[in-house]
Amino acid sequence: MSPLLGEIGRILMVAGAVLFLAGAFLSVFGTHLPLGRLPGDIVIRREHTIIYFPLTTSLLVSAALTLLLFLLQFLFRR
Repeated sequence: MSPLLGEIGRILMVAGAVLFLAGAFLSVFGTHLPLGRLPGDIVIRREHTIIYFPLTTSLLVSAALTLLLFLLQFLFRR
């Protein structure tokens, strides 16, 4: 097996573990989190239509993921 495949395998295992932990966290605490109901999330209700745009939630999740990826890059820098 080439070293590149070994590295890709490790990356996939870490990504899978992160997704598993995120899924477990959301399964347990998902109903208690205000994500999707933050000030700045846009909801337009009409007679037969609902348009939902989670602007603030998207910005918050983006900032959290950016910080997480920065920290992981900093910790695993060679």
